[in-house]
Amino acid sequence: MYVIIVYDVDVSRIDKVRNFLRRHLHWVQNSVFEGDLTPSQLLLVKETLKQLIKDGDSIIIYTFRTKKEVKKLILGYEKGDTSFIIQ
Repeated sequence: MYVIIVYDVDVSRIDKVRNFLRRHLHWVQNSVFEGDLTPSQLLLVKETLKQLIKDGDSIIIYTFRTKKEVKKLILGYEKGDTSFIIQ
């Protein structure tokens, strides 16, 4: 499935969350990651993120069956170009 994860966490936890997500998804903006995950990979990501965050942190996970279901409009500079990724 195709996943988009956005997060807003305390500055003291940003590096841990970002570095963890980089191992599983593609960075597209400061607090946004996206990519394909299997159901078991998504479960691992969700469970690990639950352990990394504290009160006041927020993570939103959007799931889609395929990337084709996602329409993306980018205004301005595209920070994390994912066009080179083979799907």
